[in-house]
Amino acid sequence: MLYNLLMLLVISCFSIDAYGHDKAAFVLYDKAGREVSYHKLLKKAKKSDVVLFGELHDNPIAHWLQLELTRDLHKRKKLIMGAEMFEADNQKALDDYLSGLIDYSRLNSLVSLWSNNKTDYAPLVDFARDHRIRFIGTNIPKRFARLVHKNGGFAALEKLGDEEKKWIAPLPVHFDPELPGYRNILTMMGEHGTPELVKAQAIKDATMAHFILLNHRPGHIFLHFNGAYHSDFHEGIVFYLRRENDSLRYLTITTVEQQDIRHLEVQHRGRADFIICVDSDMTKTY
Repeated sequence: MLYNLLMLLVISCFSIDAYGHDKAAFVLYDKAGREVSYHKLLKKAKKSDVVLFGELHDNPIAHWLQLELTRDLHKRKKLIMGAEMFEADNQKALDDYLSGLIDYSRLNSLVSLWSNNKTDYAPLVDFARDHRIRFIGTNIPKRFARLVHKNGGFAALEKLGDEEKKWIAPLPVHFDPELPGYRNILTMMGEHGTPELVKAQAIKDATMAHFILLNHRPGHIFLHFNGAYHSDFHEGIVFYLRRENDSLRYLTITTVEQQDIRHLEVQHRGRADFIICVDSDMTKTY
């Protein structure tokens, strides 16, 4: 009987080794395309001042790993959290929720939450609430980004009042239209791409960088969640972070999808310090 049980265990282990890898949901790579462990990512993240976690908004693996990384970093380091998904003018309502002054339904009535908030971002905010971690809404209010896109570029922001200007990066905003990521927006958008559209992207990046640096504290890790395009290839937010403070240690994570995840495709190498390569057949969150 014991022999049969041992043989069953051996066969089970062999089956997992032989077939389980072919059904892996994701593989983690470093920037050179070498497969690495989550432990290595965590070790590097612990030594960073700012970690930018770039996601594909509908990817469940990215959202799961965001929460796992948050939990693991919190065990070892002091955290500040922040996200693109909350705008700077939402901070009062967000702070009231974090302190317990309002509940989720009230937050939902005060803030324009993303459609996938309850499944993907609420767990992060609730972790911050439960552990008394500051959570910062870093993004520019959408209406101001729309002004840049539709009403003449950065000049439209000069007309804002002093109170409204507190919710954006300080003016004037430096802008480099030759950054590959910004030039690529024009290519991707075709006839719909305009310099003002690219500037709207830049003011988002600059504003998120501004609020990350404004709220970072020595001895803490600022863990920031954003769409991958905002930090891929160390551009976007990272460009503005380094322009304002190049002395901090920045770490980037991104998410990509491939049909075959056993090798990282060439176009994804160098996209971030760590690349989460997810099977493209993975179920989406919305």
